[in-house]
Amino acid sequence: MLLYSILATIIVSLISFVGLFSISSSEEGFKKIAFFLVSLAAGTMIGDVFIHLLPEAATNQGQSIWIWVIVGIGLFFVLEKVVHWRHCHLPTTEKHPHPVGVMNLVGDGFHNFFDGLLIAGSFVVSFQLGIATTIAVIFHEIPQEIGDFGVLIHAGFTKKRALLFNFLSALAAVLGCIVLFSLGRNTENLSNILVPITAGGFIYIAMSDLLPELHKETRWLWSIGQLLILTFGIGIMYLLKIYFS
Repeated sequence: MLLYSILATIIVSLISFVGLFSISSSEEGFKKIAFFLVSLAAGTMIGDVFIHLLPEAATNQGQSIWIWVIVGIGLFFVLEKVVHWRHCHLPTTEKHPHPVGVMNLVGDGFHNFFDGLLIAGSFVVSFQLGIATTIAVIFHEIPQEIGDFGVLIHAGFTKKRALLFNFLSALAAVLGCIVLFSLGRNTENLSNILVPITAGGFIYIAMSDLLPELHKETRWLWSIGQLLILTFGIGIMYLLKIYFS
């Protein structure tokens, strides 16, 4: 499972180059893509939580999973606070370099490191759980990495430097994967804790970040589209459950 985990985290890390596509896209085209991706990310995360992660965690730990789910929610709240720490609204100048770019890289690095732990921990439990969690992370990472790229550009980074540093930050996921497997015999015990923590983290991201973003669109036809795409994301997780069970 080490090979699958490293491969999965490398693929997730490569998502950081999605900023290239946002450069060439028109603003209207970018909004349509974001509309699709955020809805899909919310659906895959919700589906992964209730179809894969929580049932698996309940099998291994029973009632104690809820403690770790709450820990996951709190942990991702803290991680998000780190990303936004010292966010500065003053314009970038030579006398006032924007700290938000560096802080975003640091916070995102921690986030990616933890993603690597979660993906590796899921693969330790089962191949099916690892694939489902990787897909959910990928669909979440695409809009997030586009946003991170925009933050770095706003902070004064050139496009090439923004892509490079965003990728280096993303590689922290691979490091997280390696760290988990380096624990040896304790890997399986830790993965049993990481699975409900992953569920809590995904619940937090879907409910506090993704769904509120979808509510900004009030046109009824687009809202129906959001619901359909969100349902499609949940359906992907259900099909994975059927296919790999």
